[in-house]
Amino acid sequence: LRVVGNGLPVQIELSTGEANDAPMAELLLANLPAGAHVLADRGYDDADWIRDLIEDQDCTPHIPPRRHRYDGITYSKKRYKQRNLIERCFNKLKQFRHIAMRFDRNPLNYLAMIKLASTRLWLRVYESAA
Repeated sequence: LRVVGNGLPVQIELSTGEANDAPMAELLLANLPAGAHVLADRGYDDADWIRDLIEDQDCTPHIPPRRHRYDGITYSKKRYKQRNLIERCFNKLKQFRHIAMRFDRNPLNYLAMIKLASTRLWLRVYESAA
């Protein structure tokens, strides 16, 4: 899941439940807006190519290094605290019972429900702004 600064989803990719975060990084981190600050958890520190992918698009990665890495990777702890936006977005999506309980076993149907719920989150923002 990729969210924008207000915590609303802009890109959703579905992977298998036991998969690592790194394989989906290439899809989620493609076509980033220039100058963006990318906040990701330690799961995206698996390989240096993820940081390189972000930096090649003129963006700044804020990914804390894994505990076993000692090569002096720095990140802004103050900016990293904003990563709670994605956790809050997951929480808002799980308020929809159909998503939280995963009634659909077909991945395409499940992804469609997540996209419908995401659209509803966007509509809530625009209806309250009018």
